[in-house]
Amino acid sequence: MKSATPKVLHEICGRSLVGHVVAASRELDPEHLVVVVGHAREQVTAHLAGIDAGVRTAVQYEQNGTGHAVRMALEELGGAVDGTVIVVCGDTPLLTGETLRQLAATHVADGNAVTVLTAEVPDSTGYGRIVRDGAGAVTAIVEHKDATDSQRAIREINSGVFAFDGALLADALGKVRTDNSQGEEYLTDVLGILRESGHRVGAAVGADHRQILGINNRVQLAEARALLNARLLERAMLAGVTVVDPASTFVDVTVTFGQDALVHPGTQLLGATHVAEGAEVGPNTRLKDTRVGPRARVDNTVADTAVIGESASVGPYAYLRPGTNLGLKAKAGTYVEMKNATIGEGTKVPHLSYVGDATIGEYTNIGAASVFVNYDGEHKHHTTVGSHCKTGSDNMFVAPVTIGDGAYTAAGSVITKDVPAGALAVARGQQRNIEGWVARKRPGSAAATAAQSVVSEDSDPR
Repeated sequence: MKSATPKVLHEICGRSLVGHVVAASRELDPEHLVVVVGHAREQVTAHLAGIDAGVRTAVQYEQNGTGHAVRMALEELGGAVDGTVIVVCGDTPLLTGETLRQLAATHVADGNAVTVLTAEVPDSTGYGRIVRDGAGAVTAIVEHKDATDSQRAIREINSGVFAFDGALLADALGKVRTDNSQGEEYLTDVLGILRESGHRVGAAVGADHRQILGINNRVQLAEARALLNARLLERAMLAGVTVVDPASTFVDVTVTFGQDALVHPGTQLLGATHVAEGAEVGPNTRLKDTRVGPRARVDNTVADTAVIGESASVGPYAYLRPGTNLGLKAKAGTYVEMKNATIGEGTKVPHLSYVGDATIGEYTNIGAASVFVNYDGEHKHHTTVGSHCKTGSDNMFVAPVTIGDGAYTAAGSVITKDVPAGALAVARGQQRNIEGWVARKRPGSAAATAAQSVVSEDSDPR
């Protein structure tokens, strides 16, 4: 990956590569879930603890192959285990829980000692080949570097995903040799060992070979992201969501929708974002951990950890920062920024304003170019504006300050004191006009010439 980040911690669609595999594995409701860690194990272990407290880790201090890794996992569980053991790779984020359930079901139904998940791929280069006998039974898995020319022509490949009989697996791992080109313990050698011992070896062919794609570089990371994103959008559309342009729409696995939600082009929906029924988001919108209420409209907006109420209107070109909560039919309009602000039902902040650390009541209108001055250089302070207020354009509300219900403030005012309910607050200097200033201070300028022409017209006796 050419990265300071361990490969399995790279993310697609809001979840790490190993996080996707853990989530798919959890769908089987396993008695134990063990992740084998080696390179950068401290980072990986801490990450796993943050996403799934029930995951156990087994340390593979020396990377001596896949068979050795599975031995470390079994040792973490105390040796041989009863029941079915499913082995998956930590860099296969497209693998689904459904496919794993089908593998486990096939394994039990066929009475196999081991069942390998296989796939037919267009290009098998680099993968272990599935070798079958004349009756179609699996006889071996041959790694690419150890394969003959005829074996390399085989298109059915090993996915790296297996179902084993737990007791038989532990015994067979003790017989795995290292006489191969890599000098490693191959897990795939267990199949031959079990077969030679008279046990049944089977295979389950996956319906979609793309599910087993592993990630080894950033090109493959991007390819997997595109495939998973398309899968998520298809699921949403089949559930009743309109996605105008899937090619320019990106969603995380944790995003949810209500029926008849509408997503315009150029939209990114991230984290725990929810777009409720009938809501419309985009174009060119990025929402993270944000809840969009029914029938709300969000246009050309960035929002992070915000709540947008039912039938509310946001944007275009709005920025809702953490703690913003817009009520029913509220509005955060063009070039409006909000942070830690609660906006009441029907209240409008139409344009060119900053509302930070504030509570605004119902059906209030905040004039254009208003700023809630919440920071004194050391501490943040709160502003409260009541219901049914009308504040003028170009107002500064210097917190802490309270505007009572039904109050008005004059345009251009700097409000530093509380305004009683129903009062009009005027806080601006008196206008003073100095006649002839331009002619005296800017003689010969375009402004002086324009002013002189008006003076001449006014003094024309006609």
